[in-house]
Amino acid sequence: MGEVKLSTVALDWNEVYYTNCPLVSASNVDQELGWTKEVYKKLGVSYLYLRSRAENDWYPHYIHNLDNLIRFGGLFPPVHVQADIRRTRLLGVTHAPREGGVMMVRSGDDIYRMQELKGKKIGLSRSQNKIKTDWWGIQEEQGIELMLRMNGMTRADVEIVEFPYADDWYDNPEMMGPLMENPSELWLRRDHKHDLAFRPLETALEQGVIDAMYMQTGPLMQLSEATGKFTSIEDLSRYPDWRLQVANIPAAITCSDVMAEQHPELAVAFMKGMIKVGRWANEHKRAAAAILDKQTFYLDVEHTYEGIKPIDMVPNLSPQNLKSVEIGKDFMLSHGYIQNDFDVNAWAAPEFLEQAARELLEDEWKKRTTLKLPQAADPLSSGQRIG
Repeated sequence: MGEVKLSTVALDWNEVYYTNCPLVSASNVDQELGWTKEVYKKLGVSYLYLRSRAENDWYPHYIHNLDNLIRFGGLFPPVHVQADIRRTRLLGVTHAPREGGVMMVRSGDDIYRMQELKGKKIGLSRSQNKIKTDWWGIQEEQGIELMLRMNGMTRADVEIVEFPYADDWYDNPEMMGPLMENPSELWLRRDHKHDLAFRPLETALEQGVIDAMYMQTGPLMQLSEATGKFTSIEDLSRYPDWRLQVANIPAAITCSDVMAEQHPELAVAFMKGMIKVGRWANEHKRAAAAILDKQTFYLDVEHTYEGIKPIDMVPNLSPQNLKSVEIGKDFMLSHGYIQNDFDVNAWAAPEFLEQAARELLEDEWKKRTTLKLPQAADPLSSGQRIG
């Protein structure tokens, strides 16, 4: 790659920008509901999508080089940022508990088991972009190694064929415009459910250059299989071991250390929005599925509904999910995708999620007591005793 000049809007703490990945999250539901924007309006702060301003290229989504940005998306980029680029805070995660990945082969080949791949070629994409992390290659390599291990095999039993690609579109003027007020507008411009940019090795597999490829389980596998050309011979999601389900997930919410330290109320506001929307999505999974179908890779609304049924849409920082984050981080470190180690539990900042939940409870308490009393009752945290 040549010299890249990164571009971001001038810092203004009266603005907060957000960016998300096309996956299952409260943020991808909220972009249609607008509830988080309402929370920020009460603070007198504008809440804007990253690409609603011409000054921002796509790089902040991957390297968080914008102090007043909150990112909700795949795990590996924010791990890379925290390890090697800058300090951030982990505000919450949303985990898809059964999306470890599959191994796909051509449906016409006489291959039905992983052991039958011995001596055969498995593809591995390799981003040549040195600014951001190779999140796609990480999950491919991790998934391949796990599936080999679960079948008593190692990398020595197969031939890993690497496919380097430029991966340099993030500041390309053709990819910048037109400006987008909402992330959904990006997918209105492309048929993303049939866009092979999201299935980079499928052509090589179809043409016989490789014999197998890794693919994400729920979000993408079914699109390849729907063509009739491919089938899955192994599926990590079918194993009971939750440690196998870390394919660029849990999805992570991160803010900059500058925001956390200088303007914590802005991080709390985002989490209030995510809790409210997450609770609504949990209670109205079919409605949430209709929204998420516009931007995720499930076949249709019904398939999206089936996919999100086991997912808790309210972000959390549970011990088990933090361990999943650690598993992903450790793989990146052991395979050279990050240079520096860090403590995941120290990265996690539960105080913002806790404060957001407390403020929502106080708001509801005030609303309900105002309807029944001459004036609102004392706050729940007042500590005053009755009698």
